[in-house]
Amino acid sequence: MIDVAIIGCGVIGAAAAFELSKYQASVVILEKENDIAMGATRANSAIIHAGYDPKPGTLMARLNVQGNAMTEQLCRDLDVPFSRIGSFVLAFSAQEAKTVQTLYERGVQNGVPGLQVLSGDEVRQMDPLVSPEVVCALYAPSAGIITPWEYALALAETAVRNGAELRRSTRVTGISKIEGGYRIETNREPVEARYVINAAGVYSDQIHDMVAPHAFTVIPSKGEYYVMDKSECYRARHVLFQCPNEAGKGVLITPTMDHNLLVGPNAENVDEPQHPSNTARGMAFVREKAARTMPSLTYRAAIRNFAGIRANTDIGDFQISIAAEHFIDLAGIKSPGLSSAPAIALEAVKLLKECGFAPEKKEHPVTTRRKKRFRFMSEEERKAAVSENPLYGRVICRCETVTEGEIVDAIHSPIPPCSVDGVKRRAGSGMGRCQGGFCGPRVVDILSRELGISPLCVLQDGEGSFILMEETKKEAQA
Repeated sequence: MIDVAIIGCGVIGAAAAFELSKYQASVVILEKENDIAMGATRANSAIIHAGYDPKPGTLMARLNVQGNAMTEQLCRDLDVPFSRIGSFVLAFSAQEAKTVQTLYERGVQNGVPGLQVLSGDEVRQMDPLVSPEVVCALYAPSAGIITPWEYALALAETAVRNGAELRRSTRVTGISKIEGGYRIETNREPVEARYVINAAGVYSDQIHDMVAPHAFTVIPSKGEYYVMDKSECYRARHVLFQCPNEAGKGVLITPTMDHNLLVGPNAENVDEPQHPSNTARGMAFVREKAARTMPSLTYRAAIRNFAGIRANTDIGDFQISIAAEHFIDLAGIKSPGLSSAPAIALEAVKLLKECGFAPEKKEHPVTTRRKKRFRFMSEEERKAAVSENPLYGRVICRCETVTEGEIVDAIHSPIPPCSVDGVKRRAGSGMGRCQGGFCGPRVVDILSRELGISPLCVLQDGEGSFILMEETKKEAQA
């Protein structure tokens, strides 16, 4: 029997696995998709929030501030891109100025460091293209930006290196109580575990209901975004929020760790959380609202649109609790879930110990990771990399300067990709202006070669997303 089974491997499940893998306990992670971080972790605003927005006294408030404080060192240890660039909440009227003051007071209660209320002129000195209509803003220097899917990958990879087992394409279909724990039915073989952690994102209410009376309902909310070319990144130096409302934190403008500009999201409740798509109406809403923050913003340099799903619930706070004997909910983790992830993982371990989980800590668990990124190397480092592995001398993605060596390393990593987009999330190929138009076919060839499969079997992303349908002609024989 497994000691702990974690259902779901977004950033919350990955963080929980990372913490638990430091103990002398067997851990298995069950992920229904063919890769990790395929839900809310893949498609979000990529922001580590400061912690002024949640109401004081809530789990969201405490874990947001704690998680924010943990993120920088954790990212340094795991070699994950992160930058503490700070954020503004902009006020455009006297009424919104009151909201800014309320957020300031709330942030002080929550323990957010360095908060200031600045005048409109002070804001424009720091971010010159912000609207002249801004009268004041809340400045939070502890806010930051991150690469969310790599964050989850780094946590999960480290857990796997510590002995955790990841089972992908494994959908939970039922859970029953057995002596000493639970039997988890899946579309594959069942799993028996002494303890279970529910980190199933937008499906966390369904997983909860398999073992306990209904306690909360997830209300999936779709958000749509523009990704702008690197040429537009100069427009924002900080994360630029508008005043929050009942629908969320509103449309924002922010630079990304890849030096693009991100604009969005809207907020729309949806019935079907699978495969969210962009709509003309949703994108028009984003453009209209973003113009208030930055009137000079244009969309000629937009290189991609995407949509993501947030796991909003009807309770207004994270649902983190002992839901049943030896069963922990890490559920309803909406924003600021990404910011709170490492603190939520510690909370999960604490709750497990309250349930009787008591293994010894490993003496020397793996807690660090290093990754080669050719585009950020010095000339000397590049020469050394190519000397060690000649594949680093072949650039596959010209937009992002990603080499074949990086792609091959990703394919042979602790959690190897099984698709073109899986390589994209690990190595960055296809992230640039052409969005894989040049490097995509080459990545297909490399995946085919390294995995020993036909190009016809290579996926774009999720299960069934085949790129090539049939062979139309053979190479001419000499």
